[in-house]
Amino acid sequence: MKSQLLLGAPLVICRNQHGQPFALRDICPHRGMPLSFGQFAGDRLECSYHGWQFDMNGQCRHIPALIEGGTLQPEKIGVTTYPCQEQDGYIWVYVPDASDTNTAVPEVPRLPLYSDQYRFLHISTMLKCTLDDGIVGLMDPAHGPFVHQSWFWRSRDSIHEKAKDFEPIPFGFRMKAHTPSRNSTLYKVLGFYGEDVSTTIDFVLPNLRYEIIRCGSYWFSSRATVTPITENECRIDFCAAWNLFRWVPLSKTIFRLIARYFLDQDKRVMEQQAMGLRYKPAMMLIDDADTPAKWYYKLKAAQLASRRNGTAFDHPLKGPVTLRWRS
Repeated sequence: MKSQLLLGAPLVICRNQHGQPFALRDICPHRGMPLSFGQFAGDRLECSYHGWQFDMNGQCRHIPALIEGGTLQPEKIGVTTYPCQEQDGYIWVYVPDASDTNTAVPEVPRLPLYSDQYRFLHISTMLKCTLDDGIVGLMDPAHGPFVHQSWFWRSRDSIHEKAKDFEPIPFGFRMKAHTPSRNSTLYKVLGFYGEDVSTTIDFVLPNLRYEIIRCGSYWFSSRATVTPITENECRIDFCAAWNLFRWVPLSKTIFRLIARYFLDQDKRVMEQQAMGLRYKPAMMLIDDADTPAKWYYKLKAAQLASRRNGTAFDHPLKGPVTLRWRS
């Protein structure tokens, strides 16, 4: 069992004797004890307070305190359960909106993979900021030279003008395949393979950022998500797969250290920003560097309107567009 807070709701995640994951509300309906403090035998959860037992469908199966011939029927008592599925090393839990009339469970996102042999990595960090602020920080294209300064990445002196082509994709937008920035040492290392290097970046509602780097038959695929834990706290989960430099000793350890370094930099600046955002200042979003942030808010509003009104999703980005900024 593992307790987890998601969207402000307490969950207990279990894996039964066959390895299948389940997600239940982590509250016993009897006296409010978290079920995650109890026992789990692979098919039933037993509350630590009074021994009430629940199966993986949330149905109560046994109440030790009941006497024979009593009128209470345990099977009519239940704990809320949530659809869940395992993919890419994560348990994805679907928490439906009470006002949403669409009962279909959405498809679980999959990290794109381009060969059978690859290395895989997961890292995460908590952020003391709102979901929207975390997502906007995730897609911001201009903070790199200031937040991610390092000898192996870039500095303020490397700032130059960039032009990137964007296009709409279902429930999101794409920065089309392009040659990576010339002011990044890590991208320059890919020249070892002697192939042209291209990068594609996607953002998809509600919280998914994909980046795909291709270099001939070699590739790097990553996904970052910002998950709301409470109203003012969220979590970044970053996973990546790659077949680049698999022959380099300790390559996975090296990449983990680099990824953690970058994630900690983002964490620090987003939490510092949250201190100012507590006062709810007016935002001054500028073109073109802040256009992706504007798209996010418009995409979110369009999706909410579509669900609320039962109408088709009106994508705010009507066609290809080129954005220019300095970073």
